[in-house]
Amino acid sequence: MPYFDAASSAPLHPVARQALLAALDEGWADPARLYREGRRARLLLDAAREAAAEAVGCRPDELTFTSSGTRALHDGIAGALAGRRRAGRHLVVSAVEHSAVLHAAAAHEAGGGTVSEVPVDSTGRIAPGGYAAALRDAPGPTALAALQSANHEVGTRQPVAEAAAECAEAGVPLLVDAAQSLAWGAVAGDWSLLTASAHKWGGPSGVGLLAVRKGVRFAAHGPADERESGRAPGFENIPAVVAAAASLRAVREESAAEAERLRELVDRIRTRVPRLIPDVEVVGDPERRLPHLVTFSCLYVDGETLLHELDRAGFSVSSGSSCTSSTLTPSHVLRAMGVLSEGNVRVSLPLGTLEEDVERFLGLLPDVVRRVRGQLGAPEQDEEVAARSAAPAAVSGPGGEEREDELVVDSLGKLCPIPVIELAKVIGDVPVGGLVTVLADDEAARLDIPAWCAMRGHEYVGERPADRGTAYRVRRRA
Repeated sequence: MPYFDAASSAPLHPVARQALLAALDEGWADPARLYREGRRARLLLDAAREAAAEAVGCRPDELTFTSSGTRALHDGIAGALAGRRRAGRHLVVSAVEHSAVLHAAAAHEAGGGTVSEVPVDSTGRIAPGGYAAALRDAPGPTALAALQSANHEVGTRQPVAEAAAECAEAGVPLLVDAAQSLAWGAVAGDWSLLTASAHKWGGPSGVGLLAVRKGVRFAAHGPADERESGRAPGFENIPAVVAAAASLRAVREESAAEAERLRELVDRIRTRVPRLIPDVEVVGDPERRLPHLVTFSCLYVDGETLLHELDRAGFSVSSGSSCTSSTLTPSHVLRAMGVLSEGNVRVSLPLGTLEEDVERFLGLLPDVVRRVRGQLGAPEQDEEVAARSAAPAAVSGPGGEEREDELVVDSLGKLCPIPVIELAKVIGDVPVGGLVTVLADDEAARLDIPAWCAMRGHEYVGERPADRGTAYRVRRRA
């Protein structure tokens, strides 16, 4: 069964498995003890730290092992903010950071700090000078800035080196979340702190990395502990740490050849999916992206149903769509990009993915999407065209001006993608220049109705509060 969700968690690398089993026998003792078993455990821990530091591009004494990538992010942000408390109370992040960063930012705000978000363009990339502008316009002195090296949902790589230079000029440390990119190479630029997570590159879960450059003011969060320089309290999981470092080194040795091979497979998906399936939007930067990840959104599709159908067909993929979330709110990444969220599919290929598996995925995907659209009663593309051509021409008033015809669609209580489907079904019932107002209380409509208008060539007039939910207004242009 092909597994296409490496961005969530990569399969355990064979080297990680071998190192883990060996370290279970050799690395069980307390590395802080001076007897033989403790010294052996300390040697394993030190060797793992040196290997991981080499991959990260830092000194071994700058690197701490944590219990997860999320823990590394939370501790890194809290420690840097606490260490620079006298310098300022402001935090700068991008609008597409991992939820762990945004949750840490929310906790900082709740504690009296301030936060600003750097916007991204429709590809998910920050603009040149974005961090310089955010630092300049901050409501007070900035203590820390955070930026991911590559996005976890759409694969877009960020200009970390440029942002780090902007932060350095302002005297502000930059924390880089390198969870998605570290397997493919070290992060360039003069960053100050860096975090990563072993299960993203084929190491065991439960191991994170936190690198803090010498000279960066840092105050460990919580009670003092002698382990890991006081930054990660508790007994080290030496077997998992050894396996994480060994697999990172192995993955790096394979990365150049695998990056080229997987990029070609991903390019195949990026190119062929829009040709095979109508009304699909491929999102993310087409060039400055991770080699193994592609994300696309399918109009008129329930994302949860689509993922279940693909699972039944033998393919494990993930989604950033609101339709697959228990909160029923759109992905903050897709929302920040302003792109279609419904029917969202993220394909992230693990090392060793077979070409025939990608071809089989491309072969069955059109039928799966067609079936899901049929279950929801979505209009066929030909039906939409026929409805528009059969609709009456625009009506003129007494002075020759175009009369405002308006149709109201009540989609209250209906979830993504039903409001957009109902809009598509009635747009042909108003004349060119006429208005359709969709009443909806599903958060995804705020993204998907404007995206539908852009895909169909209609004008999105805007939104306004309604007695219940929100009224979204669309003007027919064709």
